[in-house]
Amino acid sequence: MTKTPSTPSPATGDPVDSEETFAVPTVNADLDEHEPEPEDLPDDRFLDRELSWLAFNERVLELAEDEGTPLLERARYLAIFASNLDEFFMVRVAGLKRRIAAGFAVPSSTGISATRLVEMLTDRAHVLMDRHAAVFQDHVAPALSEQGIWLVRHDDLGSSEQERLRKLFRSDIFPVLTPLAVDPAHPFPYISGLSLNLAVELRDPDSGKDLFARVKVPETLPRFLSVDSEGHAAQVTDASALDDEPRSFVPLEDVIAAHLDYLFPGMEVVSHYTFRVTRNEDVEVEEDDAENILKAMEKELLRRRFGPAVRLEVVTNLPTSIKERLVRELGVTDHDVFELDAPLDLTGLTVIADLDRPRLQFPAFRPTTHHQLAPVETADEQNIFQAIRRGDVLLHHPYDSFSTSVQAFLAQAAVDPRVLAIKQTLYRTSGDSPIVDSLIEAARNGKQVVALVEIKARFDEQRNISWARKLEQAGVHVVYGLVGLKTHCKLSLVVRQEESGLVRYCHVGTGNYHPKTARLYEDYGLLTNNPQVGSDLTKLFNQLSGYAPKAKFRRLIVAPTGVRKSLIERINAEAENARNGKEAWVKIKVNSIVDEKTIDALYRASEAGVTVELVVRGICAVRPGVPGLSENIRVRSVLGRFLEHSRVYAFCNDGEPDVFIGSADLMHRNLDRRIEALISIEDDQQRANLIENIDMAMSPEFSGWELGEDGLWTRTTAQEDTERLKDVQETYIRRQPKRRAKGK
Repeated sequence: MTKTPSTPSPATGDPVDSEETFAVPTVNADLDEHEPEPEDLPDDRFLDRELSWLAFNERVLELAEDEGTPLLERARYLAIFASNLDEFFMVRVAGLKRRIAAGFAVPSSTGISATRLVEMLTDRAHVLMDRHAAVFQDHVAPALSEQGIWLVRHDDLGSSEQERLRKLFRSDIFPVLTPLAVDPAHPFPYISGLSLNLAVELRDPDSGKDLFARVKVPETLPRFLSVDSEGHAAQVTDASALDDEPRSFVPLEDVIAAHLDYLFPGMEVVSHYTFRVTRNEDVEVEEDDAENILKAMEKELLRRRFGPAVRLEVVTNLPTSIKERLVRELGVTDHDVFELDAPLDLTGLTVIADLDRPRLQFPAFRPTTHHQLAPVETADEQNIFQAIRRGDVLLHHPYDSFSTSVQAFLAQAAVDPRVLAIKQTLYRTSGDSPIVDSLIEAARNGKQVVALVEIKARFDEQRNISWARKLEQAGVHVVYGLVGLKTHCKLSLVVRQEESGLVRYCHVGTGNYHPKTARLYEDYGLLTNNPQVGSDLTKLFNQLSGYAPKAKFRRLIVAPTGVRKSLIERINAEAENARNGKEAWVKIKVNSIVDEKTIDALYRASEAGVTVELVVRGICAVRPGVPGLSENIRVRSVLGRFLEHSRVYAFCNDGEPDVFIGSADLMHRNLDRRIEALISIEDDQQRANLIENIDMAMSPEFSGWELGEDGLWTRTTAQEDTERLKDVQETYIRRQPKRRAKGK
């Protein structure tokens, strides 16, 4: 077992069927609004959200450290850790620094000042990045070498291999490079965020003058170059297409560095060192002041490229003079400098992880078609609408195929002559998405098609703008949601003319309409033609595309006005049942839980005797197991080959469980600044399945991490250090075909 430090800091009735009013929040999106501390609860009852996030990323790192993880998957986890940390600095650390600089920083709910928190985060990041580099250098890279996958430096290659790389450099790399001199006539160049660069020291042989230059490693070229056993060199654009013979992989920057004489002919190359910069790349759009949100977003994306630097990564042997120059020119502090063994930027290890070496990867997995959607021979035409009419379909991705369920639902709707209209929310999707293609085809077939596009989806903004315009050009009515609120709910509505009249078919999910991530993310979705759900979705889409500030929902709970209120009422109802001697429990599965009001409700429920079980993948501000406060609260985390992404809320409800799935996490942004939707699950078997899945994640029979009252996450992978515990995700993979055969 290992410990992960995370520094701690300080209902009955029917609320679903109530009026909800949408209004633009007045609170600044960068500031958390906290009400006065309840007098009956301790001040130190919350864990810090940012430190908790670092603890989550450390859990990812532990998967890379685990020798029981397949080797190439360990390399993938190293890449994921690096990518996660990049985003953390670009958004969270950058946001804190921006608030400090603007004078708007306020202490967090834990009482830690923003300045102190940045120091703590940076200190912790130094430790984790050093550990990350050591895992690669001391464990993963040597293990890869034993399998004939050598990650080597250019100087380690033989002369024939170096000659092959020289030819490749001259033909494919040299024409792309642009050396930039730094002297009185050439100011220090702008260094783009996350770019890998070479700092080059030169000497003029005629004058003996020392010079400085920068060479950017092109992002358009593959991160690693491959050299096979016969010395043939090639760019690696699709590692899965490479054969399984032994081969070496050389970082692109090493090859560039070895041929700097081509870039600076006539100059003496004294030395060269790699460095990498992380910048503030969060997006701020005051859309209520913007005449056109699309143009405003494009302008903001252009500005984002020039955000201030927040982190500088350099190699350990970097001379002090160059380090001081970079610190000065980039405007960072010494504390923001991370000295690491080369190679920098291990996000590129995804290329290695994708090699076609099945025995070094997780066993192959193919999603299965949900048994309710499997073809059934009938007298009528076979289609997905028939299957939905037979009963609600609860999907569990990636175990249930996305392509034969949600994707097929929209594809059939696009060509079905009886379908009159399709309404769809899109938060993230792939550039070549069949979902987008189906919407375009439907519009071209004369159907009324509305797409609610969230162009402020972080780091997908440019992509979303591109295909939003593609949709508009095809005749789709594209709506960009409500001012001040992100549209994060996952909804599809298909209106179909049938013999009985108009029937509305719906999909409400926990994950994005993204066919690629649907194979990697664990999510739930409900397909139904229930009239109440159809009515709810119609009202919600009308609110999002028109003027309908008030509505009553029957099966949906909608943020920003209803989710927190409804969940707290249900938690309070469990507390009242416990006080009356009735069975009472709350089971929640989310990505993150930070919202103080909800957490306080859980604390009071625990004090009343309610059993509270939380499955939290990422950030968790709950401090469980504290006597007199939260001794009835347990928190576990599950990480694995799939990213746990679903949100499930279940309540005992006096023996008649109340269960919801949906898009909302328990965070301020989800509850206050986004359009989110939860849907109640009505089928008894489906409710039981959802509850059972949470129980599995909480069971000591399965591996996972448990959060202690001290803020430390403890991982358990084996019983008494012998037999490895069962894995939740692998259990789903094995049981899925059996459950489908039994029709569950």
